Amino acid sequence: MKVTTPRLTQHVLTVEGRTTGEPVLFVHGNVSSGAFWRDSLAALPEEYRPLAADLRGFGGTDPAPVDATRGLRDYSDDLIELIGELGLDGVHLVGWSMGGGVVLQILRDRPAAVRSVTLVNPVSPYGYGGTEGADGRLTHPDGTGAGAGAANPDFLARLQAGDMSDESPTSPRNVFRSSYVKHPVPDEDFYVAAMLTTRVGEAHYPGDAASSDAWPGVAPGKTGVLNALAPTHFRLDDLHEIDPKPPILWIRGADDVIVSDASLFDLAHLGALGVVPGSPGTPAQPMVAQTRAVLERYGRFQEAVLDDCGHSPHLEHPAEFQRLLAEHLRKA
Repeated sequence: MKVTTPRLTQHVLTVEGRTTGEPVLFVHGNVSSGAFWRDSLAALPEEYRPLAADLRGFGGTDPAPVDATRGLRDYSDDLIELIGELGLDGVHLVGWSMGGGVVLQILRDRPAAVRSVTLVNPVSPYGYGGTEGADGRLTHPDGTGAGAGAANPDFLARLQAGDMSDESPTSPRNVFRSSYVKHPVPDEDFYVAAMLTTRVGEAHYPGDAASSDAWPGVAPGKTGVLNALAPTHFRLDDLHEIDPKPPILWIRGADDVIVSDASLFDLAHLGALGVVPGSPGTPAQPMVAQTRAVLERYGRFQEAVLDDCGHSPHLEHPAEFQRLLAEHLRKA
């Protein structure tokens, strides 16, 4: 369905006939869409109302530009208005990858509207790239090491061209196979097609590139997705101060290569491996350790680690994911 608010028109995936019950809003990650939640929506117990919104610039939602200087708030504010427009009360939020950061921002800004939070391999509360240590301290004041300049140009070109092939390691299909999941999953074409709904450009993905004199030479710009994730723009230091504190379930795949303490998408870690030359020894961003530190300060959380699982537990181990989610929702 389409829902129009003063900010934009959003596409929301639902399950036919499921219009009552406690609302559960699923939020997708980067280079994907709400379609990635299709099976999770259908499997949700009958007492819940399943909803999955496409974020701006993904899927069928308006391609409104992203002001990266607001961090992830363009996305979270869109969803806050969606929740209000639909008259939802006491929403359960489920966020995967970048969507985990979006739901944490909603929790930070509107805690009384949230009944529970489920994080699925979420981005660190200190953003993506450019930090070190469990406290998320900046490696450089300008966030060098993060931002749109880190995006692979061939991947961008293939994404924009709608490439469904597997002829290159940087094709969306091969990125899905090597990074989104650890093992093949059913309906691969469906998920690759959802990736290809991503709008490409400076206002969208990845954003405007900026340079730095410090290694590795890239810094956050001011527009677009990857810059919105930069630690100079997105940072949740005070989550433990909110009131009330709804319960948080953190589900993650043990073998994730995107969100990890040794991420293959972190320029600092790639420098340590020699993939990006010239590293002065900048340590990798400990993304998992940072999330754990923030949640430990928050206090009311549970961590569930799925073995033999990559970045997408809801696709790779759906039965276990659905069990954990249903148990969490019923306890909230």
